Amino acid sequence: MLRSLHIENIAVIRRADMDFREGLSVLTGETGAGKSMIIDSINLLLGNRVMREMLRSGESRAVVSAVFEKLSPNTLRQLDELGFACEDGALMLQRVIGADGRSQTRLNGQTITQAMQRLITPLLISIHGQMDSHRLLQKEAHLELLDAYAQLEPELEAYRGVFSAYRAAKKRLDSLSRDEAERLRMQEMLRFQLSDIDACRLREGEEEELERERDRLQHLEQINRQVGLAYRFLAGGEKSSAAELLRRAQSAILSLRGLIAGAGELADRLAEAESEVVDVAETVAGFADDDREDPTARIDRIEGRLEKISRLKRKYGGSVGEVLAFREKAAAELEEMENSDELRGALEQECEALRRQAEELAAGLHRRREAAAEQVTREVTGALRFLDMPKVRMELRLTPAELNESGADRAELLIATNPGEPVQPLARIASGGELSRIMLALRSVLDDRDGATTVIFDEIDTGVSGKTSRKIGLMLHDIAAKAQVLCVTHSAQIASLADVHYLITKTERDGRAETGVRELSPQERVEEIARILGGIEVTEAQRNAAREMIAEYRKGEAP
Repeated sequence: MLRSLHIENIAVIRRADMDFREGLSVLTGETGAGKSMIIDSINLLLGNRVMREMLRSGESRAVVSAVFEKLSPNTLRQLDELGFACEDGALMLQRVIGADGRSQTRLNGQTITQAMQRLITPLLISIHGQMDSHRLLQKEAHLELLDAYAQLEPELEAYRGVFSAYRAAKKRLDSLSRDEAERLRMQEMLRFQLSDIDACRLREGEEEELERERDRLQHLEQINRQVGLAYRFLAGGEKSSAAELLRRAQSAILSLRGLIAGAGELADRLAEAESEVVDVAETVAGFADDDREDPTARIDRIEGRLEKISRLKRKYGGSVGEVLAFREKAAAELEEMENSDELRGALEQECEALRRQAEELAAGLHRRREAAAEQVTREVTGALRFLDMPKVRMELRLTPAELNESGADRAELLIATNPGEPVQPLARIASGGELSRIMLALRSVLDDRDGATTVIFDEIDTGVSGKTSRKIGLMLHDIAAKAQVLCVTHSAQIASLADVHYLITKTERDGRAETGVRELSPQERVEEIARILGGIEVTEAQRNAAREMIAEYRKGEAP
């Protein structure tokens, strides 16, 4: 559930802090007080696009943050799978927006991408409003609603794995089944590419070796000069080389054997040092180039080889490894084409087997959907009749479709709101108020299926009468028994049913408008509900009516 919400510098909201509780909470206020900004701020947490005008004028940044507690086990499991373990069952979500329109979102202090944000937030909050109801007009959403109700995710995942394999095999089969002329052209091109690469006889590491040898040859004069000096100093000089001096020192120390303790050991150490120096000198001498071939000719030959390698890299890859990988792939493709008849037969069998398996799984999905569609129709129709649509008839119709990511079904929600009329698509017959009630009825049926522990309804009472508003409120209260419900409303009939009532007001401070939110006391609730009931000034009769509406539900009014 949403425990607390902090909003800073969003439009008319300079700073607002709200603490929420379980049950049904309503938010009311005068038109233009800033109720929509509260919902817009929450939508920012859900990953909605940032509009620059949302940032309060003159401010450098805006902040929206929320703390969620008592998350469902399913939500905690999915968060853990996404890499966000919540050991105490709580998390904090924050979005910071800069003056340039850029934003950053953090979950428990860790920065997350917008894609990750949109994966996570539906597990926490579900928002419904007049614009959200219009999603019901999209046929694509109807199958999703049905699958959510039937809880088909495991079956869908299994089906999609098979369908993906079938689609990949079919793609390979279609590739093999190109027209013969195109296949021959492709074979010729692959043979040329293989011949082009093979002619160069590439090997891994060769390019680096050639570049090192080229560098050595380009500095050959310097290398030979320094090698000669080093060798002469170490062992090549007849009188002054390091090896000769060590031999002389060894001879001098040996003459002291018997006169100085340890002289023999020192002489042995000098002999070892001389041997090491001679060995180094011989190694250094090996660095000299004694090949009589002209270094320039050798450099030209290396440059020519490097140019061949570079040409292949330009055509087939950015490195020798990539060129060799390209060659391997081209060889496999050519072999596949040359053996296409045999491969085609095997692929046809594979495709047929996968297609049958996908069709069997799709048939299983269809059976589950048929049963769920009947149950959804029955339950939603009952909910709509309670919401003063007594003659409503609804059908969730399934029609065959070609195999696709979702199976082999199309689903469409059809409805007739008046007796004697045939069921038709929602877009043709449903008014705004009817759409709101249909959406609420679906929500009441699907409520415990999508896992969100906080549900927000934004002005769902728009376009309905007072009696129907009361019934909407009763249904909201029923949903609130299973999930935290927040409702922005202009209806006294709904507001009087709230467990908690928040008032949104707009005031002027330092010459600027500011929106604030506060929880109402019992007496303040009476005043606010009386205001909603109408009139320029609140009368005692309206106050009494407000008290009666609040007390009515406490006496046992129920849907």
